[in-house]
Amino acid sequence: MELTAYLHPGWAPLVRPAPATRAWMDRTPESFAYRCLPLNIANAHGWEVLSPCGFTAIWDGGTEPSAVTIALDEGTDPARAPVSLFGQGIVTFHIEAIFRTPPGWNLWIGGSPNRAKDAIAPLTGIIETDWSPFTFTMNWRFTRPGTPIRFEPLEPFCFLFPVQRTAIEAFEPAFAPLDADPATAARFQAWSAARDAFHGQLQRDPPKAPADRWQKHYYRGEDVAGEKLVTDHRTKLKLRAFDRSTAAHVPIAPMDDPAIPAATPPEIVPMPAASVATHVVEIQRALDKREWLLEALERQRALAPGGGAIERRSGMGTDEFLKDYYAPARPVILGGAMDDWPALKRWSPAYLKALIGAAPVEYQGGRSENARFELDKDRHRRTAPFEAFIDTITGAGAGNDAYLTAYNSDRNQQALAPMIADMGFLDAFLTRDAAMPNGMPWIGPAGTVTSLHHDLTNNFIAQIVGRKRLTLVPAAQVGRLYNAQHVFSQIADLDDPDLDMARYPALADATQYDVILEPGEILFVPLGWWHQVKALDFSVTLTFTNFRWANDAYASYPAG
Repeated sequence: MELTAYLHPGWAPLVRPAPATRAWMDRTPESFAYRCLPLNIANAHGWEVLSPCGFTAIWDGGTEPSAVTIALDEGTDPARAPVSLFGQGIVTFHIEAIFRTPPGWNLWIGGSPNRAKDAIAPLTGIIETDWSPFTFTMNWRFTRPGTPIRFEPLEPFCFLFPVQRTAIEAFEPAFAPLDADPATAARFQAWSAARDAFHGQLQRDPPKAPADRWQKHYYRGEDVAGEKLVTDHRTKLKLRAFDRSTAAHVPIAPMDDPAIPAATPPEIVPMPAASVATHVVEIQRALDKREWLLEALERQRALAPGGGAIERRSGMGTDEFLKDYYAPARPVILGGAMDDWPALKRWSPAYLKALIGAAPVEYQGGRSENARFELDKDRHRRTAPFEAFIDTITGAGAGNDAYLTAYNSDRNQQALAPMIADMGFLDAFLTRDAAMPNGMPWIGPAGTVTSLHHDLTNNFIAQIVGRKRLTLVPAAQVGRLYNAQHVFSQIADLDDPDLDMARYPALADATQYDVILEPGEILFVPLGWWHQVKALDFSVTLTFTNFRWANDAYASYPAG
């Protein structure tokens, strides 16, 4: 099989088969890290691209490209040097090649396995190199501001290896009890007993020879009885170097790593107690001022006609929506925009069940057992035939346990695609040039709940079937809502009869807007506005973020 790197005139990438060695592994006592065969194989499981120059970089924590400063070693050709191109604390290396793989094969692109760097980490991508005529970049992202990082000349900055494009989708992952495979169970039990005995012997009579201090069954590709279980077991990889017969100008990439100085721990100077107290007071004063300003602006916003309520409007055009609601971040309920959508009359549980049938869908399940179901979304991923999901949510006592949400949209696009034929498009407000232009569906029974939170984008909540009750709080009153983690409040439910107001005294002065969203209505929720949602009936909702205007504030959101 061929892996070809096509070179434009002037390109001369330094590429080598990745060595199995690592400096930190060399420094382990008796080089014991090399006893871990999976580490060795991963280290050498591809090719490395080496930096053509040395440089030092530092990030000030900002989101703009100018927040990263790169100091190149003397004599470096700027055309081959890394740059700060994308912002977000990212350093970008250009790859001087167009790679071509056999049909159906991609390239995995990332950092070299088991080559950690302090304060910066490699980003990873998978590229369809069997057809792409484009170059790509290798990017590293700072993980900590204010800490200089260093790349030496010839230090690996990129690692690549081929992967079959569709192979991963052919796997059918499943859990099974160990005794479902008696042969594996027997081998595991024999290994477990042998390992316990081996460790016991090590304690009683430690061997003198290092090679006798570890079992070698996996390394040899055999079970504890010495039986070889596969014929293609590898203890080392022997990758070929790139053929230079038609590119003699390309230097041979050295196999030895450059000497990388050990990082010097930063000196930590304790701050005097008085200075700490002063610093805390200054931070609190700044926060108090910020909250004062937000509250004052919210009171001023409420002075506008209709500012003290969430209006219901119909027949609104593009310019009016932008001027009066989108730009000033003011919620509104739009009526009439979906009156011609067949979905409003068709999308009953029975109709949807017949339309989608047994197509597998992902949803959130087991939510009623976990008060943190919003924060633990990945734990609640479930998959079922759509018709079985509908049976679940239309059964007695369904409540908040099962809910198909926007979080599942990426995995449900194909299965739910037949629903699009029953929809129109909100061209006055939305763009079709988006990854999911037709919205993200929410399908669930009466009783489903979305906990109090704010979003990082402006949102349309389009109610198709059933009713939902929403409680909204202005974004400027974030200081009254005890923002605990990410976009969520410590207060999951504003309606909780057992809510301890003594614990949350600021909540008493928060402005709350309650609305019932009827079928055919669209609620515009501006970025940052807090809201909780409760379904009053079997409900189908679509949410949209693909507005005709900028809606990417999430890109500069400070994580945490």
